Amino acid sequence: MDLSRRSLLIASVGTGAASLPFAAQASSSSRTSTSASDPFTLGVASGDPTADGVVLWTRLATDPLHESGLGGMPSRPVAVRYEVATDEQFRHVVRRGAVTARPESAHSVHVELTGLLAGREYFYRFRTDRHLSPTGRTRTTPAAHEMASALTMAFASCSQYEHGWFTAYRRLAEDEPGLVLHLGDYQYEYKAGVYQGRGGNVRDHAGPETVDLASYRQRHAQYKADPDLQAAHAVAPWLVVFDDHEIDNNWAADVPENTKPDEGNDSTARFLARRRAAFQAYYENMPLRRASIPSSDGIKIYRRSTWGRLATFHMMDTRQYRDDQACGDGWKPNCDARLDESRTITGPLQERWLLDGFRASRAQWDVLGQQVFFAEKDRNASAEVTDVSMDGWDGYAASRRRITQGWVDAGVRNPVVLTGDVHRSWANDLKVDYRDPDAPVVGSELVCTSITSTGDGDGSTTEPTMAINPHLKYYNDDRGYVRTRITPRSMTADFRAVTTVATPGASVATRASFELLDGQRGLQRRL
Repeated sequence: MDLSRRSLLIASVGTGAASLPFAAQASSSSRTSTSASDPFTLGVASGDPTADGVVLWTRLATDPLHESGLGGMPSRPVAVRYEVATDEQFRHVVRRGAVTARPESAHSVHVELTGLLAGREYFYRFRTDRHLSPTGRTRTTPAAHEMASALTMAFASCSQYEHGWFTAYRRLAEDEPGLVLHLGDYQYEYKAGVYQGRGGNVRDHAGPETVDLASYRQRHAQYKADPDLQAAHAVAPWLVVFDDHEIDNNWAADVPENTKPDEGNDSTARFLARRRAAFQAYYENMPLRRASIPSSDGIKIYRRSTWGRLATFHMMDTRQYRDDQACGDGWKPNCDARLDESRTITGPLQERWLLDGFRASRAQWDVLGQQVFFAEKDRNASAEVTDVSMDGWDGYAASRRRITQGWVDAGVRNPVVLTGDVHRSWANDLKVDYRDPDAPVVGSELVCTSITSTGDGDGSTTEPTMAINPHLKYYNDDRGYVRTRITPRSMTADFRAVTTVATPGASVATRASFELLDGQRGLQRRL
C-alpha cells in the first residue's frame, strides 16, 4: 500500500529557498544549529529495507574536505546514539541504541535494525554529545505474503559534481518516493577540470584523482555534503549499486581503463589496491548491510530485495566479474569477439544467482537494477555490419541472451530492466534475438538520464540509431531521473527532467510517460 504523504514545506537549505519534503529541512526545532564542530555535515541515509528492518547510516565529519579523508575527526572512537520513531516529532520512539563510530571506518555508522513492523513508515536521527543529526524518513517493506497496492519508486544515476548542481536529487525528494534505486556513477574519480561538461564545469572537485583510501573518502564526503543529495537520501530508503566511476572509468574486473602510473593503474597489483580502497570507501559511505563489507576478494554488491509480492528487485554488479571489454573497448564495427559464448558481464556465479531468482520468483514484477545499456543499439544500418558499444551488454551478447532467455524460460510475469550510465533517457523493448525483425518482445528497459553528467542537455528527442533499431522507443538528452509507480496491474514510468543544471533551483517536468501492463509485453506511450 502507499505510505503517508505530507504537505511540502518551504525551507532554505544550502542552495536557496525551495519546496521541500520534511526530510530536507534543517530547522532549529529538529536539530542543533550547524557550527564548525557539527559532525553531521554529511547527513543521514537508510537502505536495504526488509519487512522487519532497515539499515540506518551516517558518517561523522566536521571538515568534509580534509585531505586525510577522515573529515577532520579525531583519531579515536566516538559514541553515537540513534532513535527510531513512528512520528517525525519523536513522541513515539520504538527503538533506541548506541553504536561506535571508529576512525578505521572513517567514523561511519551502519545500524541494521530488526524487529520493526512490516509496511510501516519510520523516522530516525542520530546524536553525539550535544549535536543532533537531521531527521530521515524510511520504511519497511510489506510482508512477504502481502500484495501491496502501490509503490512509488524513483531511480537515478551519474552525478558528476563538477558538471552541475544536484537539483534533480532535490526534485526527486519532493516527489516523496517510497524507494530509491541508484544505478551507479554516484561519484566521479577525476581531479578538478579533467572531465569537462558541456558548456564548462560549474564547480570543482577537491583533491587529486581518487586512487587511495584518503582520496576516495574525501570525494565521497564532498558529494555527501551537498544539501540536494542529502535531501534525496533522507526521504526514503535506497538500494545502491556502483558502476565504473566510483573506481575508475570503464574498469573491468582487475583491468583498469589505462596503465598510467599517476592513476595507480600501471600494474594489476596497484590497480587492485586502488579497487580495494574504492570498495572500502563505497561501503563506508552507503547504507549497506554487513554482507557487503569488502574483503580482500572484493565486495558483494549483487543482492535481492522484495516489496512483498508486488516486486522483486534484483540488484546487479556488471563491473566486478565481467570479462575485459572486447576489441579494445569503445564502439567497434563487426567485433566478432563480443559474440564469444564464454564471455560474461556478470560472472558465472552471479548469472546462476539471477537465473535461480527468476525461477523462484512469484513476484508480480521482476526488476533488474543494473548499470549499462541492455538492448542492442547498432549504429550501422547494414544487416551485415554491426557497430555497437563494447562497454554495454552489446559487448557481451551471449551473456545477454542467456539472461533474457532465462526469464522467458522461467515464465517471469513482468520483467523490467532498469539502466543508468549513458547520460540520456531511453525506453526500449527487449528481444532474445535482435537480428530477427519478427522476434517477439519479451521485456522492456527503462534508462534514466544523468543527474548532472555531461552538463545541460540540448532537449533533443531523436537520435540516429532509433531508425536502425525500431525497438528503441524513446530518447531525450536532458538531465533528471525516472519516477515509477508500480501496482499489481501496471508500471508507469515518468521521465523527469530539470530545465538546467548550470544554476541551482531549476524546475522539473515530466517529458514523457510510458506504461507497462501486467502480463503484456511492450511499452505503451502515455505522454
